[in-house]
Amino acid sequence: MTQRKLQAVSVLKVSEDLLSQHYCELRTKPFYPSLLHYMTSGPVVVMVWEGHKVVQTSRKMVGHTNPAEAQAGTVRGDFSIHVSRNVVHASDSLEGAQREIQLWFQGKELLNWDCCDQTSTCEV
Repeated sequence: MTQRKLQAVSVLKVSEDLLSQHYCELRTKPFYPSLLHYMTSGPVVVMVWEGHKVVQTSRKMVGHTNPAEAQAGTVRGDFSIHVSRNVVHASDSLEGAQREIQLWFQGKELLNWDCCDQTSTCEV
């Protein structure tokens, strides 16, 4: 089993400014105003995870963008009702994750720690 470590977590009401940076490639899409309205309607939980192939693994756990095509047992397959109410976002690449982490977290908020069972649960 590969070790996954939570490095940061935050619950916040997100600003339209931060969302416009996060979703910069979507700003010209017709659904963008409703996306802003949805994302600012309540608190969001943002997290940073570390681990071997963590981007690919998290994408599998999250499921297909369209919840109608997402497998049962994935977050979107079990909890999303429509593509415009997706309930979860996961970075699509390591580069995308690094860009998004810099938007959502200050460097000091990322915890660098060693798990007590790291040597017995990590693949080399």
